[in-house]
Amino acid sequence: MRILWIKTELLHPVDKGGKIRTYQMLRALVRNHHVTYLCLDDGTAGANALAQSQEYAQDLITVPFVPPAKGSYKYIVALLRNILSPLPYAIARYQSVSLQVQVAKLAPTVELVVCDFLTPAVNIDQSLQSQAVLFQHNVEAMIWGRRAQVPQSWLRRAYMRLQAQRMTKFETAMCRGFRHVVAVSADDAEVFRRDYAVGSVSHVATGVDLEYFAPAPGVRRNAMELVFVGSMDWMPNDEGIRWFIGEVLGLVRKRIADVRLTIVGRSPTTALRASIAGQPNVEITGTVDDVRPYLARAALSVVPLRIGGGTRLKIYEAMAMGVPIVSTHIGAEGLPVQDGEHLLLVDSPEAQSAAIIKLLQQPGEAARIADNARNFVQLNCSWDAVAAQFVANCSATRLAM
Repeated sequence: MRILWIKTELLHPVDKGGKIRTYQMLRALVRNHHVTYLCLDDGTAGANALAQSQEYAQDLITVPFVPPAKGSYKYIVALLRNILSPLPYAIARYQSVSLQVQVAKLAPTVELVVCDFLTPAVNIDQSLQSQAVLFQHNVEAMIWGRRAQVPQSWLRRAYMRLQAQRMTKFETAMCRGFRHVVAVSADDAEVFRRDYAVGSVSHVATGVDLEYFAPAPGVRRNAMELVFVGSMDWMPNDEGIRWFIGEVLGLVRKRIADVRLTIVGRSPTTALRASIAGQPNVEITGTVDDVRPYLARAALSVVPLRIGGGTRLKIYEAMAMGVPIVSTHIGAEGLPVQDGEHLLLVDSPEAQSAAIIKLLQQPGEAARIADNARNFVQLNCSWDAVAAQFVANCSATRLAM
């Protein structure tokens, strides 16, 4: 089958959840299908990203794209102009006439068009949407709605509410407009059916590279080290770990004074760096080439997210490496995992700290949960199986062109 895959970015470096899911899915798909990857290119991915596209697509077509840098004068002007727009800014900033032209040119040459994430959908004509697949990694409006509920200034909260309302309207229209929607969890699929009245929707599981994320024999774990892994320029990750530092970590230290926390992920914010001022034994790594050494040496992985949608690949990666996990319910939302069997799910600061203390002080219990979790992903979470399910879900939407 010939597939046109549309996205707003190149995949390398493969350094965040959405990229990982797409990269692994396409790596499996190109073994049996011909993929043309069409994307915006803002020039930041580097020259290697173009050559490495051969790993996930037979053909690559890029469209130059220069969005205003966050915090810049042009960025502020764009935000102000967006006040009068019906589109949320997170969508409007990806409008591209050049991309629209390429989509219209390439669509008639393939059998299946896939819009990867909601953001490229603004560049796909309504007549083509009715024959294409929308691959939804999150329920975007849910994320924005949760952002509006986080404690913040009244002005910022009002802005978030406005963006959430616009995102709900846009996401509803897109999900109804595309011929089929593929979600990343049964929970998300149910939201699209119930809240957006989407008739044709399915879901695929989250996968993990079991060969890459495998236990590291001989690596000695630090019995008192916690690790958080995630792209720190994604607001839910930043908000969650800052909440953890401010509300949970101190409670753990009252019982375990020498506990350590390592925060692994690209582009840590100024607010995050400020939150660890005066905090002992807290390290922020920034971008790393490989997260596995940090997972391998940690006693526990923490996922204290209070905002989010979709599914967190970081949970399956830790499970595959045999690292016990303490997460909020939102952090593990959409994953078919069981509290007390595959990980511990707790939400309040007191419950979070108690769960962490328990697993740090009871290594046998931590090992039981880690073993259960690794067995689960080995049986259920290969990317080949996920890709095969994706193709099966899309089979009814092939374009007769």
